Amino acid sequence: MTLPSRTATRYVTPLREGGSMPAVVEADDDGLYVLKFRGAGQGPKALVAEVIAGGLAKALQLPMPDLALIELDADLARTEGDPEIQDLIKASAGINLAMDYLPGAVNFDPVAEQPDADLASRIVWFDAFISNVDRTARNTNLLMWHRRLYLIDHGAALYFHHGWDGDASGAGKPFALIRDHVLLRWASRVADVDDGMAARLTEATIGGIVADVPDAWLQGPDGFGDPATQRAAYVEYLVRRVAQRDAFVQEAIRARA
Repeated sequence: MTLPSRTATRYVTPLREGGSMPAVVEADDDGLYVLKFRGAGQGPKALVAEVIAGGLAKALQLPMPDLALIELDADLARTEGDPEIQDLIKASAGINLAMDYLPGAVNFDPVAEQPDADLASRIVWFDAFISNVDRTARNTNLLMWHRRLYLIDHGAALYFHHGWDGDASGAGKPFALIRDHVLLRWASRVADVDDGMAARLTEATIGGIVADVPDAWLQGPDGFGDPATQRAAYVEYLVRRVAQRDAFVQEAIRARA
């Protein structure tokens, strides 16, 4: 897997949702993207989680906007009147994360929408696998676009990697917070989809996804070792988690029951 690279040419508008202050930007391919800033409060670890979780979702054939790496020039801050946005752009100069902007998309409504059991089960399996704490009824991080469900915002996933030293021994832990998943009520086929989901996540596939994480995001006080060492640790953790998945699969089945 290799993410495309783009250059931001115009800051269009902020999306004042959550603490990361994402924005709609135009890039050098004339496309519109939702930009996630590495200088936001969550720091580059959130972007690492976005790239890895997004790549895994694509490998699992789950619907989500395409991702890209986007170069941001600090000079773009000169055209913005809001000092907060100016500071954010300046702090995020360099490589950031972008996803395709879905014009007209609306937030998923768990009252009005009823996803089918297969899709709901695959998403619940995926979120248990990546330890995603942020797909609840309060904040679904799901969009409806052209009557299709899309996954967005995975910066809160892989929460184990904050302050992480690379130890993969906890990869087999269950994920108790799956009980709060917004799609759990429809996820009646988690056991049925388990083998098929795991089969798609080979070591080679996971390694290709992790390789897309830029070196710049793996440097700093929250890292350990050089970027290659950290990538190897992510791959080892995720490969182990696939192999030891029974714990989080059974936890999800119990939570629904």
